[in-house]
Amino acid sequence: MKRILQAASVLALSAGLFSSAGAMAQDAPVKNIVLVHGAWVDGSGWKPVYDILTKDGYHVTMVQEPLTSFEADVAATRRVLDLQNGPTILVGHSYGGSVITEAGVHPNVAGLVYVAAHAPNVGEDEGALGKKTPSFLAKQSGAVEKTADGYTYLNPAVFPKDFAADLPLRQAQFESRSQILTAAQVFTTPLTAAAWTSKPSWGIVAGSDKIINPDLERWYYERAHSHMTVIPGASHSVYESKPKQVAAVIEDAAKHAVQ
Repeated sequence: MKRILQAASVLALSAGLFSSAGAMAQDAPVKNIVLVHGAWVDGSGWKPVYDILTKDGYHVTMVQEPLTSFEADVAATRRVLDLQNGPTILVGHSYGGSVITEAGVHPNVAGLVYVAAHAPNVGEDEGALGKKTPSFLAKQSGAVEKTADGYTYLNPAVFPKDFAADLPLRQAQFESRSQILTAAQVFTTPLTAAAWTSKPSWGIVAGSDKIINPDLERWYYERAHSHMTVIPGASHSVYESKPKQVAAVIEDAAKHAVQ
């Protein structure tokens, strides 16, 4: 009888250990982060955030969108998500928010982070939503230029003060001259999926954003029931100018997203 009781105790202890290990694995933070840039820029702007996240042990990948069509940008993001080896936090800046909203239904995505970003619903597009709550940029004539074949770019003369007012001037000027021309149609393509309706999300409002109205950012995040963070005084380039605050929100998402 004594041996039976001892055996039962060992089995109970083993079951408890396995149960604890399973709970720890389930509660473990997400280690994969995918960063999606917005219009007119490329993935290199994420480097300050990348440096912080990788130092903290995260596996970080940047998507380089072609910016030739919304469908192509979503496909580029899905391609990177396919390469992730487990649950992933998908992060989008500006127009990249529309991209992650569509691509975020991917099974590897555990949570979404919007950084001064758009977050339309199914059937909506950011261009129409932006007209309802116009930004400082939208009220300026000639700020956004268009090529003969339908590609847009931000007038280099206004880029530093409108897109990147809190970056060093020389850096902002360089970025104004290294823009990725972006197909105008990407801003008016209606979404066919909205990942924030089924997955947890976090949203960062850039308090002095001139590209997207901060009130529109707040409206997006409130509608999505996102965990919202406001960074006062930050420009649209908040991911470059305030990388510590942005990285902290991403890490919070990685620690608390439902897996």
